[in-house]
Amino acid sequence: MSFTPDIRLFSCHYTSQQSCVGEGRELQELGFPENVRLSRVNCTGKLEEITLLKAFEDGADGVYVVGCPTDSCHNLQGSQRAAKRVEAVRQALGEMDVEPDRIRMYHLPRGLHPEFIDAAREMNQRIQEMGPSPF
Repeated sequence: MSFTPDIRLFSCHYTSQQSCVGEGRELQELGFPENVRLSRVNCTGKLEEITLLKAFEDGADGVYVVGCPTDSCHNLQGSQRAAKRVEAVRQALGEMDVEPDRIRMYHLPRGLHPEFIDAAREMNQRIQEMGPSPF
C-alpha cells in the first residue's frame, strides 16, 4: 500500500528565509519532499503546544519544527523554548499511545543548507514507516 504522509513543518523565519526563495522551487529541485507543508514563523519560541497538536488534529501524520541553533538563536532562547514545547507534545502523544516520533525538533543553521533538506527527507521516511496518523 502506497502512503504519502501529510507532514507539517514550522520553521523559524531566519532558518528558512533563503529556503523559500522563488516560492520554494529551489527546495523542490534539491529534493525537498512535496508533501511537507512549510509554515514560517517569526520565532519557533512563540509556537505553543496547542498549535502543534492542532496540526495533528487537522490531519498531519507528522510535525516537525526547525529553529535556530541553541547557541545562536536570533531571538536569544526561542529555539530552546520551542524544543521544550516539542518535548511536551512528544510526552502527550506517548500518553495517548501514539508514537512520540511523529513530532521532532531540529536546530539548524540559517540559510539553505543540506541539513534543511535532510531533515525533511528524514521526517518523510520516518512517517512513511509509521503509517497514517491514528487521529
